[in-house]
Amino acid sequence: MGLELGKINIKRFADGEIYVQLQESVRGCDVFLLQPTCPPVNENLMELEIMIDACRRASAKNITAVVPYFGYARADRKTQGRESIAAKLVANIITEAGANRVLACDIHSGQAIGYFDIPVDHVYCEHVILDYLASKRICSNDLVVVSPDVGGVARARAFAKKLSDAPLAIVDKRRYGHNVAEVMNLIGDVKDKVAVMVDDMIDTAGTIAKGAALLHQEGAREVYACCTHAVFSPPAIERLSNGLFQEVIVTNTIPVAEKNYFPQLTVLSVANLLGETIWRVHDDCSVSSIFQ
Repeated sequence: MGLELGKINIKRFADGEIYVQLQESVRGCDVFLLQPTCPPVNENLMELEIMIDACRRASAKNITAVVPYFGYARADRKTQGRESIAAKLVANIITEAGANRVLACDIHSGQAIGYFDIPVDHVYCEHVILDYLASKRICSNDLVVVSPDVGGVARARAFAKKLSDAPLAIVDKRRYGHNVAEVMNLIGDVKDKVAVMVDDMIDTAGTIAKGAALLHQEGAREVYACCTHAVFSPPAIERLSNGLFQEVIVTNTIPVAEKNYFPQLTVLSVANLLGETIWRVHDDCSVSSIFQ
């Protein structure tokens, strides 16, 4: 964006409490607080809340929480009794802290946007990945886009449409009872194809690694893994670097620690995309037109 970062002092007290003080005036300013709520999730979330509160009390005109990775997004509904819908709770906390707007990248499920009572700009990072894949010049006749589970079919279908309208395959995973091995079936043809697996995040990489093994069994020539959020909880690195994948393509919505790099990993920057979105929000211009 060609701007300097705002000056802010963040430190911890001896008991772990977070202290925030702005080091410059923000009175009447349009403030954008950039903070992914990635691990340590609770620390980063609380830090974001306190920064929002500090800006509100310093008379900022508008406060936008820019959250490249929205933690707790997977807890977006009740699947069993007596569960919390933590995504809604976190949305309430951000709103109550004083944010006027949220800008987030690839939230786990679209309905989570509705949990906010303030405007939300949803940034789709798939375009960064699509541009990179286009540069690899893979023959469109060889491509097949794969959803690693049934829940991600809509995401994979949209990705396939933008990738030369590539055919779609789905890994169907079923568990027939407690402590019973899951049965995996493949819907679609991947024989002698370059399979591109698409998901919004990779956490422990269990689902995507098992899916990749199935694709190789079904005759896939190469398997690429693409995701926006590289959570990479153990043992993700071991699973991703064991030779199943030709390349693992992620973005830097979550900072990837140096210890988590491996030869097949490619990290793409979303800086330009976020910068363009922030300018458009500031200038009251259309954001959705970026993705058309």
